[in-house]
Amino acid sequence: MLPVLRLFNDGAKNVAECLPHIKELYGISEEEAEKLIPSGRVTLLANRTHWARTYLSKAGLLTSPKRNEHVITAAGKEVLAQNPKRIDNAFLKEFAVFSDWIEQSKARAGGDISANDDPPTTLTEVVEAQSTPEDTLESASALLDSALRDELLALLQQISPTRFERVILNLLNAMGYGGGQLSSTALTKASGDGGIDGVISEDALGLDAVYIQAKRYGPENTVGRPHIQQFIGSLTGESATKGVFVTTSDFSREARDYIHKVQQRVVLINGQRLAQLMIQHGVGVRTRATYLVRSIDEDYFADAPA
Repeated sequence: MLPVLRLFNDGAKNVAECLPHIKELYGISEEEAEKLIPSGRVTLLANRTHWARTYLSKAGLLTSPKRNEHVITAAGKEVLAQNPKRIDNAFLKEFAVFSDWIEQSKARAGGDISANDDPPTTLTEVVEAQSTPEDTLESASALLDSALRDELLALLQQISPTRFERVILNLLNAMGYGGGQLSSTALTKASGDGGIDGVISEDALGLDAVYIQAKRYGPENTVGRPHIQQFIGSLTGESATKGVFVTTSDFSREARDYIHKVQQRVVLINGQRLAQLMIQHGVGVRTRATYLVRSIDEDYFADAPA
């Protein structure tokens, strides 16, 4: 992690620009540099370097102003000014944002992730980490999903408002609304939409409609009660009974409380839930590798009846 942080401080823009320097620094041979991870999709060198960049970002030492470009932060420069001998998970645990990320991932996985050790990669390391292989897989999956959610939200911040609204309609369609037919969805015009960004049929027969409001807000821009009141007013104007308000940020407590006081059925989806739903329903993501966990089929080995 320390060499990667130094490389970004020296002007590297992305992980690809770091790889030749990392290879030279550690004396990695051509054969070693071509070694692939088990999925066979990327080299071990690139995989480890990408994770170093991810962990540094989670600690707030790097930031990503746009896709595939990373910049060292003021906090990152302060760390380098301290001239540390090593940056590892124990070092990053001193940063609250990194510890929070680890704890949130652990809570979602229901497993045990230690920020004091590198993620287990072999059976020996799994045993030494005092967790079962299944626990390790689940914890690793939670970390991967957490990083993927953040990447999705960063990309959603960069696309156009119209494209973002289409993403929301595609997600609801993938979830079964509109009977899975894209023809059952519609975007409203950018001007004069009355606070409604899109409409989708609740079912294949179109017996009821769900109205949508989608806001691309930064994490610091919370959706408050006035936004929800405006949306409810728009639903009333359309004689609508159901709505979905989606944001890449979050909702204030007042906004969440308010929806329980209105006649319309309104669902609020914040950034983290939006990203998780996109992962769950395969919108904007693809499966890179699948791992099967098998166990003994006790019925197969049971004695046959006489």
